[in-house]
Amino acid sequence: MAEGCKSSSCGSKGGSCGAPNAAAAQQETAIKTSLGKIKQKLLVMSGKGGVGKSTVATNMALGLAQRGFKVGLMDVDLHGPDICRMLSLTQNLHESEDKGKGGLIPPMLYNDKLKVISLEYLMEDRDDPIIWRGPLKVAAIRQFVGDIDWGELDYLIIDAPPGTGDEPLTVAQTIKDAQAVVVTTPQEVALADVRKSINFCRQVDMHILGVVENMSGFVCPHCQETVEIFKAGGGQKTAGQFGLKLLGKIPMDPQVVIGGDAGMPYLTSDNESPAIEAFQALLDQVEANVSGKKISLDNADCGCGSTCDPNKCDC
Repeated sequence: MAEGCKSSSCGSKGGSCGAPNAAAAQQETAIKTSLGKIKQKLLVMSGKGGVGKSTVATNMALGLAQRGFKVGLMDVDLHGPDICRMLSLTQNLHESEDKGKGGLIPPMLYNDKLKVISLEYLMEDRDDPIIWRGPLKVAAIRQFVGDIDWGELDYLIIDAPPGTGDEPLTVAQTIKDAQAVVVTTPQEVALADVRKSINFCRQVDMHILGVVENMSGFVCPHCQETVEIFKAGGGQKTAGQFGLKLLGKIPMDPQVVIGGDAGMPYLTSDNESPAIEAFQALLDQVEANVSGKKISLDNADCGCGSTCDPNKCDC
């Protein structure tokens, strides 16, 4: 310890002088280094639970990886992580032989294009509850960014829990250039909570890439026709009210649910359905909007049809 350091605020309980500040600075450097290797960071969020954020995040990550991009999928839903089960990932860090590079933690590998991190990967028993207050959650998310060996990525998809609490706030404060993908269902009760998410993004100065209307109709397993059991168009209306882009409208499909429960996401299958077509259209919009391009939505509910430009049309 340096002799010139006499302040009672330094190491008063036996620690090294300046150690907490040094550790914080080291972590901040690690976070900046990690984020500097990632081109696009997308936070999938919503003010309401049960709207399918994890399904959207997982299939976005898978779809982008299938298109040849290097993708990371980070599950910051710390109290209810689902990503491992949806991708059938059973790896455990305690059993891993790969210790990573430079002291970094190796992520789970779904394939050579998709890396995944979830709190379940770090737990010996995945059924143990996570009973944490805010500071522990903040620390965990910062470690997910700075202590994981993400390497070079084209996209980092971040799956957030519902609401506007510790997890999305930590992402906004840690990943300054993250963009939000706000997921909703068509019902007004869901849209009311989603409007809170949109206002949250504006208060923390997070750019919103666009809105996804999930469960936009139901795909009949027999005839493959789409029935609007939860109404439709609510996400599109909300996007228009806030001057946002509608990235896609994804119908409910029983096969998507079955695939998620089985750890075999439907987007990885060779089947054709309105849901898969909608996911592919969503990926087209994501790719176009992160690059600044403008493409039209074929399923826009207005008189423009396939030529609709959501940035100009008041549909």
